[in-house]
Amino acid sequence: MKGIIIKGIGGFYYIKTQEGVVECKARGKFRFNELTPIVGDKVEITVKNGKGVIEEIKERSSELIRPMVANVSQAFIVFAIKNPDLNLELLNRFILLCEYNNIKSVICINKIDLCSEDQYNQIKNTMNNLGYEVLFINAKEEKGLELLKERLKDNVTVLCGPSGVGKSTILNSLSENHKMETGEVSEKIGRGKHTTRHSELIQLEEGFLVDTPGFSTLDINFISKEELQYCFPDFEAYLSKCKFNSCLHYKEPGCKIKEAVDSGNISKFRYDFYTKTLEEIMEGRKKKW
Repeated sequence: MKGIIIKGIGGFYYIKTQEGVVECKARGKFRFNELTPIVGDKVEITVKNGKGVIEEIKERSSELIRPMVANVSQAFIVFAIKNPDLNLELLNRFILLCEYNNIKSVICINKIDLCSEDQYNQIKNTMNNLGYEVLFINAKEEKGLELLKERLKDNVTVLCGPSGVGKSTILNSLSENHKMETGEVSEKIGRGKHTTRHSELIQLEEGFLVDTPGFSTLDINFISKEELQYCFPDFEAYLSKCKFNSCLHYKEPGCKIKEAVDSGNISKFRYDFYTKTLEEIMEGRKKKW
């Protein structure tokens, strides 16, 4: 029987099949091969007396490391406009992780009711220069959520972002039958309490939405310095035009990326993030060796 893992808790996996949801354990061979089933995996199972065993895990089209989700095609990257304040560097890290895994990013800016019109316009201008689709929403009042629903169809969508930005509120609004616990934002630390206890794949609007625990840091040191440039779609038109084939668009002469930044064709904000990330990766490599 074929299916997809919609939830995993304490070594048990819940597989959605045409016959319904089946509780399964995984074969020991997966541990031997250092392969762990994760939410989103397409699997083959056998069932006996109502209990199932995962026999095979199909090849993954994509895989997020933190959070652990397989076969995701789209990410709703949720950030608040205030409370907590918008962290553009952290936003870029989420985008970078999605690009590395070939996952489409849709940026969702929540809590737009908390800022002035001037602040809204300023942030909107910044967001529009990123080169990604940006949706401005107010999840508490369910404003703009119909735009998210339209994008769920035929996708496996991960809902991710730092704590306190309203991910659980968005999930509750999108799914009337699936209510996750929502937490108050701590006034002392300015971020939400960790209220989501497991990852789960929920069927919505002819697609799937994955709810994942909130987190606030992303380690990108698994990306090589050579790969990093390909995680920036705004660089693509200039990559083959540099003076040197091995150009990392950092301190090399004749770099078309740097020229595009100087002429305003590439956002300086994005380029500064690229160079800072490149330095971090190179410094990480030095420490490793």
